[in-house]
Amino acid sequence: MAKVFLFKGKEKRVEYGHPWIFKSDIESISGSFRPGDAIEVYSRGNRFLGMGYINPKSQITVRMLSPEHEEINGDFFYRRISSAWDYRKKIADTQSCRVVFAESDFLPALIVDKFGDYLVVQTLAMGMDRHKEEVVEILDEIIKPAGIFERNDVPVRELEGLEQKKGYLKGHFDTKVQMVENGIKFTVDVENGQKTGFFLDQKENRAAIKPLVKGAKVLDCFSHTGSFALHAAYYGAQDVLGIDISAHAVEFAAHNARQNGLEHICRFETANAFDKLRELDDQGQKFDVVILDPPAFAKTRSAVEGAVRGYKEINLRAMKIISSGGFLVTCSCSHHVDPDLFMDIIYSSAIDAKRKVRLVEYRGQAKDHPVLLASEETQYLKCAILQVV
Repeated sequence: MAKVFLFKGKEKRVEYGHPWIFKSDIESISGSFRPGDAIEVYSRGNRFLGMGYINPKSQITVRMLSPEHEEINGDFFYRRISSAWDYRKKIADTQSCRVVFAESDFLPALIVDKFGDYLVVQTLAMGMDRHKEEVVEILDEIIKPAGIFERNDVPVRELEGLEQKKGYLKGHFDTKVQMVENGIKFTVDVENGQKTGFFLDQKENRAAIKPLVKGAKVLDCFSHTGSFALHAAYYGAQDVLGIDISAHAVEFAAHNARQNGLEHICRFETANAFDKLRELDDQGQKFDVVILDPPAFAKTRSAVEGAVRGYKEINLRAMKIISSGGFLVTCSCSHHVDPDLFMDIIYSSAIDAKRKVRLVEYRGQAKDHPVLLASEETQYLKCAILQVV
């Protein structure tokens, strides 16, 4: 087995539990290997640090699997996946949940989402992709889903030297599958929807809007397939408008409203949220609750400056159209926009909008997306609920 030796001082992050070793951390490699192989990691002083899998094509050259000397085989993956599933059974409604959250479940680059009776799998690094068949067999044995679908049609795989692909891993089924979240029925397009088809990380935040929306006029921006909008209607909103730039998403949102008998409350439009917020402001329209759940504006550190402008624009516009005493639910899933910066953006938006805001509650990602304290990258979702006066 090949051995990776780190530069002096670079072993500290590994010892503290961070799962990534970058190309620039590595002083030398002894022994032969293929990309994706399991290897041993050592400090410059020849102290064993753990096991990982290696891919020299990636800037994240080694992803740590274990601090112990152990064989990386089917038994290893069975133990890890079983542990992840046992955790979800304790803390989540497993009718719909994230089953495996990559590094946070000590299974780097593996994502598994459960929608009703079906699983969607992503293997986003060479080492994990090499074990995909084993992982699928183990998931089938432990969870016994009706079917499993692969959503590896993501550009990040190309950085690992992997092709983009999607398709069936177990069974052949209608890829528009049914799930229930917080008592609401959703149809999820696991083949063509964004990411794995649905954003499970907001489940608890969607439930948190219940006390805010009864009898309210609600605007849901970046509505995707209507998850926040339908929750608002289900919890007693009087009128809900959802907007999304994707016609495909809007079609699914309208379908989801109909299957829950909420089509008389929810309506959806295909529109650019930035333009729509400006238009509603120009028209003098007011809402009791505005929800902002945009995609990541900053996928890299270099994109933060532009992301700040984007977040400020939508928050400022939203605050202008909220009735006095109403509420803003605003989110960011950009890891590179940290919580302090996000709150600074909201405060700056309030100043420019000439509104006073009170923080009601600050929230993060759902408990089935646990944060690994050693890896700040696993903490990405921010959700602030504010009253605007």
